[in-house]
Amino acid sequence: MGHDLLDHGAGIALTTGNMHIQLRATLCCFAITSFTVLLGGTAWAQQPSMATLNSESIEPSPIIVSTPMPQTGEQHKFWDKKNCFLFTAVAATSAADFAVTRSNLRNGGQEMNPVTGLFGRSTTGLAFNFAGETAGVVGLSYFFHKTGHHKLERVVSFVNIGGSVGAVSFDLVHR
Repeated sequence: MGHDLLDHGAGIALTTGNMHIQLRATLCCFAITSFTVLLGGTAWAQQPSMATLNSESIEPSPIIVSTPMPQTGEQHKFWDKKNCFLFTAVAATSAADFAVTRSNLRNGGQEMNPVTGLFGRSTTGLAFNFAGETAGVVGLSYFFHKTGHHKLERVVSFVNIGGSVGAVSFDLVHR
């Protein structure tokens, strides 16, 4: 997921494959935070006043026993054909992203992603970064698998593949 700043003499060209993804993630976080603040404000506004509460009108609520819901979702093994294909695609696109980012850094580019920038000072560090990204995708997918979120389990891989393909494509076009 390389973000590279390349100097082309006449000006500086920002090459990034995940700039749009970071912008979307920032906007999404802003929207969630705004929604939470607004929702929290309306929740506080709906509290009853102390004058309307009478100790005589408060009655204990009945005890409710909940039973676990049977799982009706898609049941499959974690290492099924679809996940094996998706994880292979994640690893392949991460490897391509590593190669393009490494090439850009060796040709004088600057890494704009602060996390990758920490590791991008050496080839080993950069390889560790992209291997960790791939392991993180598999780990998050496994978490979603174990918690019964089988659609999210696959979405994690698709999002990562899309980000890596976008980064590689953008970096190749803007070399």
